[in-house]
Amino acid sequence: MNHLPPRAPRSWNLRRLGYGPAALVATALVLSASPALAAESAPRAPRHAPSPTLAATQRHAPSGAAAASRWMRLSGAPLTVFAHRGASSAAPENTLVADEVARRGGTKWIENDVQPCKDGVPYVLHDATVDRTTDGTGALRSLTSDQVNALDAGSWFAPAFAGARVPTLAAQLTDLRTRGGNLLLEIKGRQTEAEVERIVREVRDQNMTARVFVQSFEVTSLRWVHELAPELPLGLLRDSLDADPVAVAQDLHLAAYNVSDKGLSVRPAALDELHAAGVAVNVWTVDSSARWKALDELGVDGIITNRPTELTGWVAGRQA
Repeated sequence: MNHLPPRAPRSWNLRRLGYGPAALVATALVLSASPALAAESAPRAPRHAPSPTLAATQRHAPSGAAAASRWMRLSGAPLTVFAHRGASSAAPENTLVADEVARRGGTKWIENDVQPCKDGVPYVLHDATVDRTTDGTGALRSLTSDQVNALDAGSWFAPAFAGARVPTLAAQLTDLRTRGGNLLLEIKGRQTEAEVERIVREVRDQNMTARVFVQSFEVTSLRWVHELAPELPLGLLRDSLDADPVAVAQDLHLAAYNVSDKGLSVRPAALDELHAAGVAVNVWTVDSSARWKALDELGVDGIITNRPTELTGWVAGRQA
């Protein structure tokens, strides 16, 4: 990044909100890419005002459908946009600044990855190691929280983001709770029951159960979450469709079946089967406007994307 983009409007004074130069640069990137969107969303994002709780944004279930169908969108309603690791195409993934960019771009849902460090603290990190997205090396599970806290998680993306940190789950929950937004929380990799319990406890300690949706590729983790906190909605991540996704969804008490775009395209009729059973379908990770259109017309409930600001604007345009 050779030149700094225009400054964010004064009404979006991120320095006063506790964000440094990285957030200013990232927000300006969003604004310079879509000034109309910035002008539209700025008045609707007051400081410290949390987003509506999930209870206020869930869809109503059609008559006779399973309770989980409240996560399905009604005919004609906009699909849900999930910011994959925050606005990861415009800011360093899984950082609070990436969350801020997504939020300022109008996205109400942040998707993350959570796994523990050596002393058990859950951190927001995708890879098993810190090598790719920080200035450090080694497996996250081999590093103490003090060591992780000292890492620079922004410079790898661009010099302007130097100093961004790997957030703890607690820090991300606090940020969302106080500044707005909901969390699609992925329990990353195989974790012990105690580690899953720590994640659930942190969500409950911050009174965020109404604004968190838990997903995982790991069936065992989902079972533990259901036992520990049956109030938390669950989503199963899949690369490809199960032979009988409805049976799997019912066995795991799923609110959503979250499958890859490629996986759903093999058998798109599975969408109707899951909807008939009251299970929402969210698709990952889709960055093409052509695929957004196709999936929207197919009737998926949500899309996980690295381009949340663009998809949010695209959805708004479809609704206009």
